[in-house]
Amino acid sequence: MSLGSMIRQARTDAALSIDDLAEKTSIRPTLLREIENDNFRNCGGETYARGHIRNIAAKVNLNPKVLLEIFDQEHSVAKRPIYDMLAENSATFQTEIRKSLSWRKLITISISAIVIVGITQVTISNLSSKSDGKPTVVITKEPSASTSGSPTSSPSSDPSIPAPTNTYSSGTGVSVDVTAMGGASWLFVSDSSGTTLYSGQVRDGRTLYFRASDAINMKVGNAGVLEIVVNGNPVEPLGAQGEVVSVSYDANS
Repeated sequence: MSLGSMIRQARTDAALSIDDLAEKTSIRPTLLREIENDNFRNCGGETYARGHIRNIAAKVNLNPKVLLEIFDQEHSVAKRPIYDMLAENSATFQTEIRKSLSWRKLITISISAIVIVGITQVTISNLSSKSDGKPTVVITKEPSASTSGSPTSSPSSDPSIPAPTNTYSSGTGVSVDVTAMGGASWLFVSDSSGTTLYSGQVRDGRTLYFRASDAINMKVGNAGVLEIVVNGNPVEPLGAQGEVVSVSYDANS
């Protein structure tokens, strides 16, 4: 005899109708009929099904332990945690079922994680760009990209016209414009006093403008990709691709 049949037989022996048993157990009549037909899918899970069985057993004079053993044999699909079994026997209290995270909370967590990662990367980048023992950089703005991918024209010497944002200056006597074409190059640029004007990359297709009072000293990597204009005049290539070159320019260059 199946579990549902035993419950139906016990209810009948107790002279109880489905409605009578529903009133005594506070279980819906439709759910009681499903249980008597061995259908426990709508009980809300094994824990709730076992609770209903214990409730019914008390009203139809059956041993709940026997019914639960039969339920485990016929309907249980997985081993039950010891905590759940203790809770059913009143040895402890069942913990409240955790609610799953809503999609709004998941999106908020994801955005927060992206922001934290972004801030961390910027901080690490700023720290790694600092050079111990080197003079303070006068201007540290990142050079802006040329929209056409070709060298940017030299800034005007007219003081009334603002210099481009990728200009690095400590004076006005000497001008050097550096354009990378066909690759990127590393630059370290300082003036005659040792003040660092720039330390970093000039990317392919971009131009950097350097200004100083007396002289501009440059150390470049990958010299072969650079086109240089000094005091408005183009100069010969500094070297081959991959070559590291040091050079200085003054007002007479």
